[in-house]
Amino acid sequence: MSNTSQNQSKRPLRWWPCLLILSVATIAILVVQSLSEFPFQRRNLISLPIGAGALLLLIFWWLFFSRASTKVRLLSLLGLVLLVGGGFATLRIHGVTGDLIPIIEFKGSGKFRLSSVRASAGTTNQALRRVPGEYPQFLGPNRTGILTGPSLDSDWGLNPPVELWRKPVGVAWSGFAVVGDRALTLEQNGEQEQVLCFQALTGALLWTATNTGRYANPIGGEGPRSTPTVADGRVFTLGANGWLQCLDLSTGRRLWGTNVVSLTGASVPEWGGSGSPLVAKGRVYVGAGGRNNQSLLIFDVGTGDLIGAGGSGAIDYASPSLVTLAGQEQILVVNHHEIAAHNPLTGAQLWKRTWGTGFPLVANPIVVSSNRFLVTAGYGVGAELFEIQPDSSGVLGPKSVWVSKRLKAKFSNPVLREGYVYGLDDGIMACLDIRDGSQKWKDGRYGHGQGVWINDLYLLMAENGEMILMRPTAAGSGELGRYRAFKGKTWNPIALAGDLIFARSDQEAACFRLVVH
Repeated sequence: MSNTSQNQSKRPLRWWPCLLILSVATIAILVVQSLSEFPFQRRNLISLPIGAGALLLLIFWWLFFSRASTKVRLLSLLGLVLLVGGGFATLRIHGVTGDLIPIIEFKGSGKFRLSSVRASAGTTNQALRRVPGEYPQFLGPNRTGILTGPSLDSDWGLNPPVELWRKPVGVAWSGFAVVGDRALTLEQNGEQEQVLCFQALTGALLWTATNTGRYANPIGGEGPRSTPTVADGRVFTLGANGWLQCLDLSTGRRLWGTNVVSLTGASVPEWGGSGSPLVAKGRVYVGAGGRNNQSLLIFDVGTGDLIGAGGSGAIDYASPSLVTLAGQEQILVVNHHEIAAHNPLTGAQLWKRTWGTGFPLVANPIVVSSNRFLVTAGYGVGAELFEIQPDSSGVLGPKSVWVSKRLKAKFSNPVLREGYVYGLDDGIMACLDIRDGSQKWKDGRYGHGQGVWINDLYLLMAENGEMILMRPTAAGSGELGRYRAFKGKTWNPIALAGDLIFARSDQEAACFRLVVH
């Protein structure tokens, strides 16, 4: 071997390109993450490609510019190929977190065979007993997420929740509705959507109702997304692809049904139909998103006949609410890029207001006073307080009072208590003064979970499957205790009926009893 060849083989590794790539990528990611005007999810979407690009550049440097020996580079390349191949063979991406971070898990983990669920559910000879409280629809009896009930023990260290039952269920982001001795939710079972009715205290499966239809999205996940509504012995559900139906609560027998997307010629929202049916005044209110005055549909409770409609806005992911503002009853809805109100008898649109940035709107509006309401959304939108006022011709419409970027509720629904709004601001618990939108505090990263308020306590299901008990005030979050309910991502809303929590993820459902004073 010549002296030149020997000198080349002994040259040290060229490290400066590696250090340069790592330095530039790190600085770029830090800069992106510091851009507070960008939504948190957008910062992640920008940071991930930067990291991936840096990784590719490092591989290119190592193979062609590092000065490592040919043998070492080839062995490194072989090891990388084996590592990547092994990853594809054993791992999968199971959706993303609420912050759009991919969730990587082993293939086959977390999957249940639904046949085993049916076999294990069985029936019970135990006398059916009523739950001491009801949670008949999304966000509770008043569709506000605020409940009154028994005085709960706040010392979870001494008296933690007690698990009564746990069952595997099919994938869905639905919650529970609880009435009498029944607890109902939705699931995806292969190519079919199903309504499941459990005996509330035992978890025994009492009946199922099935219709053909499947929603799946690699980011948003599979299955139905809405929560059943129970009223006057009937169950009303809306599937991810628009199937609206009315079932008998006792037997699960279908009384009527129709597909609101097919009926109106609308489109299924990108992340699936998520609005829970509203039942009031002998009517069923559902967002369909049809044009030509078919955005909001009104059906007769008993017959399923279409008896009213109005508006032309495409739907998003909130649920309709019956509210009274400025002395007038109205159905308040949050559509795609707009807020609108409708006459509850005819469905005719009373007013609308462009709102948001075009990103998904999920949280329901909060009525603040006799003529004010608050809306909030994630993706950098924030919160805005509106006041309903008549215009020069006497027609009611919303006028902005204040705007704040300090509360950006992506999935969850904030609550109003004694002049303060509490909720998750991009996954971190926060408190706003309703008078001016100023933030009192922001504390604790819980992810994009769901919660309910009872008496002076707040029960939050964090995105990671932990239940959090708090006593929030204007002075702070007041976290009191934690309890691990599920493993992994939990986007489903929880239900609290009396002293019982009914909760689920996209894999399991469970019931927990809380200690009462």
